[in-house]
Formats: sequence, structure tokens, C-alpha cells
Amino acid sequence: MMLAIPDLLDKDGIAHLRSIIDAGEWQDGNATSGHQSALAKRNEQLPEDSAAAKQAGRIVLEALGRSPLFVAAALPLKIFPPLFNRYQDGEGFGTHIDNAVRIHRSSEFRVRTDLSATLFLEEPDAYEGGELVVEDNLGAQATKLPAGHLLLYPASSLHRVEPVTRGARVASFFWVQSMVRDDAARTILFDLDRSIQAVAADRGQADVEVIRLTGIYHNLLRRWADS
Repeated sequence: MMLAIPDLLDKDGIAHLRSIIDAGEWQDGNATSGHQSALAKRNEQLPEDSAAAKQAGRIVLEALGRSPLFVAAALPLKIFPPLFNRYQDGEGFGTHIDNAVRIHRSSEFRVRTDLSATLFLEEPDAYEGGELVVEDNLGAQATKLPAGHLLLYPASSLHRVEPVTRGARVASFFWVQSMVRDDAARTILFDLDRSIQAVAADRGQADVEVIRLTGIYHNLLRRWADS
């Protein structure tokens, strides 16, 4: 399932976050790349353990915790500390697939990468190119979202970032280990949850069918959840 989550950060939140990361010391993005990624990747990143990355990452994590849509879609168990990248002057990231497990270098904190996420931090008309292209069974889907919007998609997907030919594409990116490993099962739970919310809005939370459907949701989650 690929899902756009709008307005994870509002304009004030974006401005505050950008003031932190724009003042940081950026480095070659391949400082954190594996061998295969290094062949395809040309960008800049904030160092994982820099003060700017840590402070900005906390802002992103707090925003994720406030988003019912993100929680319902991802069912997060663990989230890799958010990272930050910048593409400009023709930089891009060729087609690749994310590592199955990501380990934070300073703490050995590890995450099974069930989901990948990109939080756009620059308005789309401020740069040309930079589309995030995700390949699935329907073909390649190119996405370029407004600043503050998040794209969530299976980490098992082939994906790329098109070269940026004008301006700069700035984003946060991270991975999620879900309580539910299987993407199809997560999609069923997400669709069921949205249907329950719609029925509850029409009939009320105390309606017998809402209670019954809620029970089905939790029984499925109990069956499929790792933890």
C-alpha cells in the first residue's frame, strides 16, 4: 500500500524544522550508503548523529505520534530516527531497494524495514525534477508532494529519485517496523479501520455493528501482530 499523509507538519512546523537543518553541516550522502546504493546515489545528508539531525528528528517523530492516519496505516512498532537529505545541481538517486534491516550506527538500534517514508520539506514549484518514483504491480508511480506531506510505501518496492535540475529538493526519510509485517494484512486492517470510523461517524460509537466490527479489527490485529 502506498499512501500520502497530508499536513504532517504545518507551515510553522516546516519553517522551524528547516531553520534547524538548513543551518546544519551537510555531507556527501554516500557516507551512510551500502555498496549498491553508492553506485546510484548522489545527494547530501545531515550526519545521523549531528545535533541538527537529532533535534529535527524529534520534531518529525512527535508529528508522527499526533497523526491518527499514520498510526492506522503503519501500525508502528519501531521507527528509525529520521534522516534528512538534499538534492540539487542534477543530483538524484537511481533505482534501488532499501536494506531489509537498518542499524543506527551509534546505538545499534535496529529496525526491520517494512515501510519507507519520505516527508517533503520543500514546495514542489521551488524545484524541478526530484520526483519519488515507486514501482509496484501497476507500474511506476511518480510523486512530488507539497511541503509537510508524507509518502508512506512498502520498503520492498523498487524506487528512485529523479535528478533535480533546478532548485533544491529537501526531505526527511526514515523506515518503520510495523507490528504487522505483511503489507497485504496491513492494508486489510487499514481499510477496515477506515470503514469502522465511517460507520461510527454515521451511527455512533455505541452502535452494535460498530462494536462488532471493532472486535473483528482487534481479533485480526491480535492474529497478525508481532508484538
